[in-house]
Amino acid sequence: MSGALAEARGASRRFGSFTAVRAVDLTVGKGEVVGLLGANGAGKTTLIRMLLGLLTPSDGAVRLLGAVPSRASRRRVGYVPQTLGLYAGLTVAENWRFSAGAFGDRGAPVPGGIAGWRNELAGRLPLGTQRQVAFALALSHRPDLLVLDEPTSGVGPLGRARLWDEIRRAAERGAGVLVTTHNMEEAEQCDRLVVMAAGAVMARGTVAQIIGGRTVARVRCPDWNRAFTILDASGVPVAVHGRDLRAAAPADEVSALLAREGIAAAVEVVPAGLEEAFVAMVAGPQGA
Repeated sequence: MSGALAEARGASRRFGSFTAVRAVDLTVGKGEVVGLLGANGAGKTTLIRMLLGLLTPSDGAVRLLGAVPSRASRRRVGYVPQTLGLYAGLTVAENWRFSAGAFGDRGAPVPGGIAGWRNELAGRLPLGTQRQVAFALALSHRPDLLVLDEPTSGVGPLGRARLWDEIRRAAERGAGVLVTTHNMEEAEQCDRLVVMAAGAVMARGTVAQIIGGRTVARVRCPDWNRAFTILDASGVPVAVHGRDLRAAAPADEVSALLAREGIAAAVEVVPAGLEEAFVAMVAGPQGA
């Protein structure tokens, strides 16, 4: 295996007859933000747990910081699980002291970003605030690798922007970052994406590479509400963008469907967005 900070080669994980992760290849290098993009149940969390050594692959192999995952290699990782990993019955300051002590820095002061809650019980804080605290703890020892499982779930727009600023700063300092998300706006902030569905990798690359040459039909018409209803009832994937519709179907097919219902519409082919490309991949034969 290479010198990547985290790497999977043909990694699979089965639970009885159910295969949660199927022959996944993945690498995370220094200074890059790699996004695992997929819906709930795609296998993202299971893959992360294998990379961290919390689960053993059924097939294939994983490496963490160049070696088989171990307690020693995990000390160089900052990890925020979906469950956050905070001790609900301890205050923020007590959580901080415990985390700092575990990484050999017992005297580290509570950072300013979370000091305002230092005397609050972690379990009584709003979810968004808990995530900010968990993120600060994950960064406390300046890890070589940052692993974040849906880090901004439940966080408001301003808090989300701040967390992503921290993610980017960590990468600029040389840390590798692996982040799971199903939020397309967040996915677009990653350097590379690995798109997963049903435990398998559907696509990988930059946002532009993921989208590729995919297109959609943009529909403009006065009665866009009725047009949406017609296309949706016909089984055409369609979404509202402002007062335009974007349909994942050939433009001539969309025009014909609307014309049969007496709707005059301007229909043109435009490049797809990331979310539309994602939906097309997941809804295709491989993602079925």
